[in-house]
Amino acid sequence: MPPRILFQSPFKAFTGSSYVQNPLAAVSLKPCKLSVRAGSAEARERRRHDPFLMAQSRQRKAANLSRQKALQEERQAALGDPVQSKPTPFIESLQELQNPQTAQTEAKDATSPSASANQLNYFLKPDELKEALEYSKSLTSPLENPDRDTKDPQLEKEEMERHMQDHRNAQEAINRIVQLSNGNTKDRTRVNVQKCIETFGRHNTDKFLPPKPAAVVHESAPAYPEKAPRAGPDTGSPEVQVAILTTKILNLSRHLQGTNKDKHNKRNLRLLVHKRQKLLRYLRRKERGGPRWQHLVETLGLSDAAWKGEISM
Repeated sequence: MPPRILFQSPFKAFTGSSYVQNPLAAVSLKPCKLSVRAGSAEARERRRHDPFLMAQSRQRKAANLSRQKALQEERQAALGDPVQSKPTPFIESLQELQNPQTAQTEAKDATSPSASANQLNYFLKPDELKEALEYSKSLTSPLENPDRDTKDPQLEKEEMERHMQDHRNAQEAINRIVQLSNGNTKDRTRVNVQKCIETFGRHNTDKFLPPKPAAVVHESAPAYPEKAPRAGPDTGSPEVQVAILTTKILNLSRHLQGTNKDKHNKRNLRLLVHKRQKLLRYLRRKERGGPRWQHLVETLGLSDAAWKGEISM
């Protein structure tokens, strides 16, 4: 048997070392990875060079962005409008009084019943006007002659008819003068403010709204004297101020719908909206979401956007 002679492969360059590397050693040193971690640098490198994975990534990103936009729009719609109120009966009555076109139509058609039929200008009330007209009629009525033998009945009848005709003319003139339809926007706003005071003033709401839940008083707490009873109508309560601000906000928003360059009133509208937001937050914190808060929000048709978060206009 011939002897075996070990020699180097002629296809490999001689490096000066007698160590011969096994071909399977390279496979064992760098094994093939069957799974790659999703967030690793190697996975990102593969995705960057793979067009199919890049397209899938773009589709997922576009779907996520569209879903986020849809959710944001749904949240904004659920939150409501910070300026406009929902169409409640009270808000509709305020807008009916504030709209001059509606008031002029009602002035022409006096037979149609409306919410503003009993509203008069110059702080007048229908009962007071009626009493004043009756008093003026009695003052201007012709005097009767005490001597009935020398008085002509026909002349008395003619004087009485002339007096009644003059009284009817004066009554019609006074009614036209004191009609709210003949007033300006300031007059109509003043009437709406008086309506807000009568609706939300605590001199009226204390009769049917229960008080907020009383807090537990500790024995060591100081005893304060009782408050003096309210005298006159309530104009300083936060709910009355919120209602008055809502009236002014509705008036300004109606004005700005047809004028885009009125920067001064746009700023005034922002100030009124933010002032109302502060008052609403204060009232919610003080009343703890009690009956007064519920009555105010439901009557004025205010949404959560009127007091929640940051209002940008």
